[in-house]
Amino acid sequence: MTLGVALNTSGADNQVDASVLLAREAAEAGLRSAWFGQTFGADSPLLAAVVGREVPGLQVGTSAVPVFGRHPLVVSGQAQTAQAATHGRYHLGLALGTRLLTEGGFGLPFERPVARLREFLTALRQLTDTGAADFRGELLTAVTPIPARVPGAEGGVPLLVAAMGPQALRVSGELADGILPYLAGPRALGDHIVPAVTAAAAAAGRPAPRVVALVHGVVTDDAEGVRRKVGEQLAFYEQIPSYARVIGLSGGSRAVDVAVIGDEETVAAEIRRYRDAGATEIVFSGTEAAGEEARRRTWALLGELAR
Repeated sequence: MTLGVALNTSGADNQVDASVLLAREAAEAGLRSAWFGQTFGADSPLLAAVVGREVPGLQVGTSAVPVFGRHPLVVSGQAQTAQAATHGRYHLGLALGTRLLTEGGFGLPFERPVARLREFLTALRQLTDTGAADFRGELLTAVTPIPARVPGAEGGVPLLVAAMGPQALRVSGELADGILPYLAGPRALGDHIVPAVTAAAAAAGRPAPRVVALVHGVVTDDAEGVRRKVGEQLAFYEQIPSYARVIGLSGGSRAVDVAVIGDEETVAAEIRRYRDAGATEIVFSGTEAAGEEARRRTWALLGELAR
């Protein structure tokens, strides 16, 4: 199984330099992939391109770029450039985003998000596969009067979606290469998410989708103390309906209930549960929550399990 980590270097003096250093450490620990979240700060596809260029062999990805406030032509150019820079090791993650950030940040109405996702993926797939598009939908238009192919990215770009709800899973199964569920425990994956996206892919005649589970977790001997801290950090997600729903489907009431926190044996057992629930890849996030020693300990375990 592929095991990776999400890199968080937002507090560094230079986020790009710090990301490269951490990615090198991840690769040396035996981890297979490094992922970057998209905020209103650093551009995640560009950050992934730089890191992938500097750390040969490491898979890099973004999780995830919201479709609101962006256009397929622009995102395609970013993704293809990252793919060329990394020689085929870049994975593009997309997301619906949230009403709070979309309307509060971009001033855009958060309307018909699933319809927008479908149109965005349709146009983006044309662009990344062929370097051209002729798409005119209800919500967006993507037409290439001149070629939009980036030399060096001819193999295309894997498209993944941070999908967890039924409609988004259906669209992702039909049009994307896989999904990036976050805060979805093994129960939600096995009973709801994996069956839905797999059925949609099969109905569309597509291969079985990748299921890249993002798991908030850390190896520590102070499970109770770290759980209190992580509970405060993740409380924001409990206000977002899509996350609240999937946390409930996972058997929890708070976001921290689906975090993986404990010693090596505990964490390894939880990783097996995710695998058994249908995750094809696992990416740990929040590994810095209990400090540097715990982060390194977490990465050492993940690297060992990845071998």
